Amino acid sequence: MVGMIAHHTQAVLLSGWALTHDAGSSVRALCERIAVSQRDEIAFMQRWLRERHQAAPDTAGQAMAGMAMNRGALMPGMLTAEQLAELDGARGPQFDRLFLRFMIQHHSGALTMVQQLLGQPGAARDGQVFQFASDVNAGQSAEIERMRRMLAALTIGEGSQ
Repeated sequence: MVGMIAHHTQAVLLSGWALTHDAGSSVRALCERIAVSQRDEIAFMQRWLRERHQAAPDTAGQAMAGMAMNRGALMPGMLTAEQLAELDGARGPQFDRLFLRFMIQHHSGALTMVQQLLGQPGAARDGQVFQFASDVNAGQSAEIERMRRMLAALTIGEGSQ
């Protein structure tokens, strides 16, 4: 759960760049949905940890996104410092393409983390964990498919210009 909080925090951070990086309207709308859902899931995970008297990372100021990257080994799907810099340097259609490509990578990593979580002994017995993992799996799988279609449409649009 702690790792997934950091993972989700990076997605919220990246989604927040849509407004400042001249993202197209469809990418901006996607970013808003991602930010809302990821924040809700972060709140659930923090609550779940606190209810079990475990430390729940604070994501204020998006500090967790940077901390998670600087630990050495990245969690599955997390963007590297180089990828973050590349995305941060992009604007307009270039940002849209990179965002979609990198968020597909990011969400795919979350799916790997869900499988790792469910592989832990007893994890599937906790109804809240099982429901959360199932929701993340379904939601992020659907978003990956949506982002693949959006990326394909951007690529097709480039070819007709």
